[in-house]
Amino acid sequence: MKFFKFYADSFKGLSREMWYLSIIMFINRAGAMVIPFLSLYLTKSEGYSLPQVGWIMSAFGIGSVIGAWVGGQLTDTIGHYKTMVLSLILGGLGFIGLQYLHTFWTLVIGVGVVMIFVDSFRPAAFTAINAYSKPENKTRSVTLLRLAINLGFSMGPALGGLIITSLSYSGLFWVDGVTCVIAGFLLIKLLDPKTAREEHQEVVQHPLSPYKDFTYLWFILAIILFSLAFVQYFSVMPLFYTNIYALSEDEIGLLLALNGLVIFLLEMPLIKYLETKAVSVLTYIIWGTILTAFSFLILNVFSWIGVLIIGMLLMTIGEMIAFPFTNKFALDRAKGGKMGAYMALYSISFSISHIFGHNTGMNLVSNFGYTATWFTMAALLGIAVLIFLSIKLKQR
Repeated sequence: MKFFKFYADSFKGLSREMWYLSIIMFINRAGAMVIPFLSLYLTKSEGYSLPQVGWIMSAFGIGSVIGAWVGGQLTDTIGHYKTMVLSLILGGLGFIGLQYLHTFWTLVIGVGVVMIFVDSFRPAAFTAINAYSKPENKTRSVTLLRLAINLGFSMGPALGGLIITSLSYSGLFWVDGVTCVIAGFLLIKLLDPKTAREEHQEVVQHPLSPYKDFTYLWFILAIILFSLAFVQYFSVMPLFYTNIYALSEDEIGLLLALNGLVIFLLEMPLIKYLETKAVSVLTYIIWGTILTAFSFLILNVFSWIGVLIIGMLLMTIGEMIAFPFTNKFALDRAKGGKMGAYMALYSISFSISHIFGHNTGMNLVSNFGYTATWFTMAALLGIAVLIFLSIKLKQR
C-alpha cells in the first residue's frame, strides 16, 4: 500500500496540458510499430543484405537530424503547437506510403523524408514541456511524457508482432500511419496553445549559443556515444534475437514490450525517489550509462536464453535513470541561452546516432559477428562514462 501511495503521489502537481500531451504521445507510440521491425522487414520481406539495411537506416538517421533541425526552426517561427500537429499528420501519411517503396534508392529517400516529418516533433515537444510545466516539475513532466511513450511502445511491438504473424508487414505500416494522424487531430482537439505558461519562460537579454558552450558540446558528444549503443536494441538486436536464438516476430515483440512495461511501472516513482536524494544529475547519468554497458557485456558472457531478458532489464533500468536526467541537464543548461537551439541540438544528438549507429552495427555484425559488436558498444558506453565524469569533476 505504501508503494501504491508513493506511486500515485509521484503524479501529483503535473499540469493538465502535460497529461493531454502524454495521452497524445501514448496513442502515437502505441501505433509506432514499424521502426522496431524495420530491419526485419527489409531483410526478410524485401530481401536486402545487412550492409544495405545499414545504409537505409543511415538515411533514417540523416532524416532524423534534418527533422530535429527543421523542428527547432519551425518551433521558433510558428510555435511548438503547429509544429507538432504538422509532424504527426505528415509523418503518419509518410508511414503509410513507405510500404509502396521497394527499390533501394526509393527506400533510402523515402525513409529519410518520413523521418524529417517524424522527428521535427521532438524539439517542439521539449519546448512544450518547458511551456506547460512548472520549473520544479520539469523532470517529472519529462518522465510522464516518457512514461506515455514507453507504455505505448510496450504495446506497439507486441501488437506489431501479432499483426505481422496474422496479417502482413503491410498492416503494420497502415496502423502506424493511421495512429499518427489520429494523434495529430487529438492534439488539435485537446491541447490549447493559449494555455502555455509564458511566465515560466525566462527572457534572456543576450542568449548564449549552444555551439559556444563547450561543456554542453562535450555533454552532447557523450549523449551521441550513448545513443550509438542504445539504438542497437531497435535494429541489430532484433536480428540477434532471431538469428542466434531463433525467436519469432511475436516473441521479439513481447521482449521489446518488456522494456516499455517496466518503464511504465517503475520510472515515475523511481525518478521521484531519486530526486529526493542529494545526488548530482551527472551521477545518475553515469550509473545509467554503466548499466546499459553491462546489458551488452552479459550477452557475450552467457549463452542461456534467459540472458536476453536480463540484458533487456539492465538496459531498461539504465535508460530509466539516464534519459530523464540528461533532459534535465539540457534544460537547466539552456536557461541562459537560446532554448530552441539548445533543445534542437539535444534532439540532434539522438538523430546523429541513427545515422551512424544502425549502419555501424549492421556492418560490424556482417564483418566481425555479434560478439565483437557487443564489445564495441560497451566500449563506446565506457567512453561516454569518462566524458560525463570529466564534466562532473569540472563542475565541482
